[in-house]
Amino acid sequence: MTELARLRNFSIVAHIDHGKSTLADRIIERCGALEAREMRGQVLDSMDLERERGITIKAQTVRLKYTARDGGDYIFNLVDTPGHVDFSYEVSRSMRACEGSLLLVDATQGVEAQTLANAYQAIDADHEIVVVLNKIDLPAAEPEKIKEQIEDILGLDAADALLISAKTGDGVDAVMEQIVHRLPPPSGEVAAPLKALVVDSWYDPYLGVVTLVRVKQGRLEKGMRARFMGTGAVHPIDRVGVFSPKPVVIDELGPGEVGFITAGIKDIADAQVGDTVTDDKKPADAPLPGFRPSQPVVFCGMFPADGGDYPALRDALGKLRLNDASFAYEPENSQALGFGFRCGFLGLLHLEIIQARLDREFDLDLVLTAPSVVYRLYRRDGSMMELHNPADFPDPTQVDYLEEPWIKATIIVPDDFLGPVLQLCTEKRGIQEQLTYVGQRAMVVYRLPLNEVVYDFYDRLKSISRGYASFDYDMVGFDRSDLVKMDIMINGDRVDSLALMVHRSMAEARGRALCERLQELIPRQQYQVAIQAAIGGKVIARETVKAMRKDVLAKCYGGDVTRKRKLLEKQKAGKKRMRQFGKIEIPQEAFLAALKMETS
Repeated sequence: MTELARLRNFSIVAHIDHGKSTLADRIIERCGALEAREMRGQVLDSMDLERERGITIKAQTVRLKYTARDGGDYIFNLVDTPGHVDFSYEVSRSMRACEGSLLLVDATQGVEAQTLANAYQAIDADHEIVVVLNKIDLPAAEPEKIKEQIEDILGLDAADALLISAKTGDGVDAVMEQIVHRLPPPSGEVAAPLKALVVDSWYDPYLGVVTLVRVKQGRLEKGMRARFMGTGAVHPIDRVGVFSPKPVVIDELGPGEVGFITAGIKDIADAQVGDTVTDDKKPADAPLPGFRPSQPVVFCGMFPADGGDYPALRDALGKLRLNDASFAYEPENSQALGFGFRCGFLGLLHLEIIQARLDREFDLDLVLTAPSVVYRLYRRDGSMMELHNPADFPDPTQVDYLEEPWIKATIIVPDDFLGPVLQLCTEKRGIQEQLTYVGQRAMVVYRLPLNEVVYDFYDRLKSISRGYASFDYDMVGFDRSDLVKMDIMINGDRVDSLALMVHRSMAEARGRALCERLQELIPRQQYQVAIQAAIGGKVIARETVKAMRKDVLAKCYGGDVTRKRKLLEKQKAGKKRMRQFGKIEIPQEAFLAALKMETS
């Protein structure tokens, strides 16, 4: 067990691409945790998806030994956190396992939207913050200007900010000394009853559920019967260890330490993130506060392409839910797609990552429905229901009004692109709250309906600003809106999986755009296919997929026109009969077309 004064628990927080994982690599290198031949770029990004996309998705921990200049030996527990807004729940959880943060800011880009959000999360968690300016080796670096920005926007003292280059390793030694001298050690009594916070958990096919814990007080050791206070499950601990960064088995964990335990847990529900682990013989009085549950904001249906894969999909979702506490799901049935699940995500990137993981890690072929957000529907009898799926929309005569979720969006953008960004926000029904300048960049705060943001807002924002705009948002509540349910009909049959909730003012444009996309995507049949967008009984847009036709007049050389007409009428009657009995296969791209719609 490590002496408390020798422990330092800290996280690295920053905007996307400001160099968190690279700085973590340099710290691991300096501490000699891995040999030179074992080092690789972004060593803590263990998932293939993370390495391919160059982003951190899961927060990762590593325990390092460091000998300071004064000769003292220290133990660092480093948490590398994600930077994307969709994974902010990972950041908030990681903060609870630490006492301090390194706030990393790119010396060429300056303060971005997620820098702001993550800095406030660190302040809320009562962290001691060390400001670090990265990429000072680049010719475009402006450290003095960025220091002023940090003081103006974040209100943090940046006078003694550390100047480093995580890529070359310049200044990293000074960062490590500051971790020792400026970040506080953890506190906790060894003799007190055990309280350990479950920070993360994942499923291992050989060991069962592996649980990452931060011990707050007491002692966690092998052989102990551990009780999970939230679920009441009791399991004997068969392994205690730490990541350095390879897993190393040890005898015990004391106050302030971060490590993992395995206890032969087979039921995924037993080890929930945010739960408190205590000793079954000498339990603690009350559990730790845990984490505020994350609220999914985007919902979509996931159905197996082959109905026989339903049990495999259920097991896969359970394992992913254990590894990602911000992901939620419940069973759902669809007329068109059969049995599946309604899944909740923190954003579209989160949805994309979960879909990719189901495909890669579990080899599942899935059909996804168009994503939607949660609406509050008030009936005329005064009752309220949460509408997760537009297909569940009740009889319109029973509906009094609807409320939709709104967000407060912070966009930081260079002055040159401000006009198009304001135009985009206005087009998306946004209400401007604030517009301030920090040097050559504008910080815009807008209230926006989440429904408009989940479709293509982020892609279009990046496109019109050439990638320079940064975006972050917080949920602010629900407001009454004039929303309608738009149905998509294929040859008169409503396709419940393509139903959308849209604002009345935008229904026609969105209906027309979706019909046009579906016309491109639905393959031609032997008969004409009508694609219609309708609100209630009123059709607002229509496109037609033309029939494939055999040239029945090819053998008619001249002769009476009635002979030709007779052949055409016969063909027409056959096509009509086919349309009555024909079933159309809608390809999966058609379901995803709702995601990529551009109304501009």
